[in-house]
Amino acid sequence: MVISTPAYTIPAYKTVFLQSCLSANVLTFGSYTLKSESPYFFNAGSLHTAPLLSAISTAYAHTIISFLASHPSIPKPDILFGPAYKGIPLCCSTILELHRLDPEAWRSVSYSFNRKEVKDHGEGGGIVGASLKGKNVLVIDDVITAGTAMRETIELVTKEGGRVVGFVVALDRAEKMPGPGEQEQGADDGEPRLSAIGQIKRDFGVQTASIVTLDDLIAVLRGKGNAGDRERLEEYRKRYRASD
Repeated sequence: MVISTPAYTIPAYKTVFLQSCLSANVLTFGSYTLKSESPYFFNAGSLHTAPLLSAISTAYAHTIISFLASHPSIPKPDILFGPAYKGIPLCCSTILELHRLDPEAWRSVSYSFNRKEVKDHGEGGGIVGASLKGKNVLVIDDVITAGTAMRETIELVTKEGGRVVGFVVALDRAEKMPGPGEQEQGADDGEPRLSAIGQIKRDFGVQTASIVTLDDLIAVLRGKGNAGDRERLEEYRKRYRASD
């Protein structure tokens, strides 16, 4: 699937990433039940070939470099952490790409990930890779929907003695969290609310960056053949856009 030039300039790594996701059906359109009835779905588990993993790790690396440059108060991470399971290949491939782009800056940075079940033999424990104790940790994950996994990761890293200095995700859906009416009746109450990412920033003071947003996706679909997909995304954005 070829992406036409959007109305505003999107960095090349974002375009390559989105084109790879669309052509490999990592990003698909239809009707999917997430927090609400969504017209699109992103499945990072489908990034299982070398070209796809290369595309996303390159995009993560450039996003991280830009994120840290634009937030000088955030300390350089000692560790890239990938929550099990989807975050595991993402953190490993991204640290390789960061080292390729700037060996001097990233040669001393490690990676870690967690086990779903704590190992009680061999090296034991729930962490594989570098110890998190006393370290600044940058978390890499795919998509944040409800924020539950982000909160669990912050708790895990804190328990291990580390400090989460930021999250980097592939796609920011920029959706508001569901209200009581939506949770109980399945209907949006029309009230403005923060996104899951906005709530994490409010509650923990942790900044988050994304490779792409829903706005980016809509922009690259402009001028394409399937106007219906774009129109459904625009209507979805209008209805569920977060206040942050």
